[in-house]
Amino acid sequence: MFTIRQFEKTDRDYEKVVSVVNRVWAEYPDTADEWKEGDSRRAAKVKWARFLAEVNGKTVGVGAYGQPLDMYHPNRFWIDLDVLPEHRKQGIGTALYEHLMAQLAPHKPATLCSHTREDYTGGVRFLAQHGFDEAMREWESRLDPSTVNLAEWARYESRMAQAGIELKTVRELDSDSDRDRKLYEMEWLVEKDVPAPNPPTKTPFVEWQKIWSRTNLIPDAWWIAVQGGQYVGQTNLWASQARTDLLYTGLTGVVRSHRRMGIASALKIQAVRYAQQKGIGEVRTWNEANNEGMLDINTRLGFVRQPAHIEYMKKLREEPEYSEGKETN
Repeated sequence: MFTIRQFEKTDRDYEKVVSVVNRVWAEYPDTADEWKEGDSRRAAKVKWARFLAEVNGKTVGVGAYGQPLDMYHPNRFWIDLDVLPEHRKQGIGTALYEHLMAQLAPHKPATLCSHTREDYTGGVRFLAQHGFDEAMREWESRLDPSTVNLAEWARYESRMAQAGIELKTVRELDSDSDRDRKLYEMEWLVEKDVPAPNPPTKTPFVEWQKIWSRTNLIPDAWWIAVQGGQYVGQTNLWASQARTDLLYTGLTGVVRSHRRMGIASALKIQAVRYAQQKGIGEVRTWNEANNEGMLDINTRLGFVRQPAHIEYMKKLREEPEYSEGKETN
């Protein structure tokens, strides 16, 4: 028999949760410190909660709901469900799901979103059985940086020089007093064109600035394409606390006015060079399945595609109209 209880913000509970998620998603290890830090950065308006399923005091499953700021709506929620393999098919996942739904009821959810990987067939089946439909696919791709011959890509850096475009790290841009605001506005222009299962929303500047306190941020691995003082593109790499030989790619993109100039390729080259210099064994990235431009760049660099990650959605009702500062029911 199992019980479900609310997560407590204690070191012990963080360790319990992460141990379950790391078992389920063994290829994507996290640390308790990363989870604690992530929780501490949540915006005040975001509703979230986490629950533990336990058998004889042992945590065997985790359920959670939350709201991402970059696709925010007060009645839209993401849910996550993870159960240890040896405790599946015992009703724990369904019980966690029903518990989440009961806890969400006072918030009047309209849309539920979730995620799994295509080869996690149990998760695919579970979401389908509970009324979720596929909304978007993303290819995960992995690269061994040592396999890339950067000399073959030198033409892209030459193009940047000819166009008067400089590639600088955010650390090198410290002297620009408007750096943060320009970065913020440029990222928003890029993010509006990034495929997503729901319309993007602009993160408040005060929340965006929390990025500088993230432990996994690498200021020397965040490159900005700059032309005449204007920020026109970016890419960045993020550290993993669980694996020092692994880096994750963050947002790579170029503003519309500067596309088809080779900027994205030139930026990705900087990331590969950094990984080579640091002796990194693997770089990972994700791209929407129809994002042919970025997929082509990654393929030519040597990134190897993995099983697709699938975003799911379940419509409970129509989302009420919402504008920033006006909550709805």
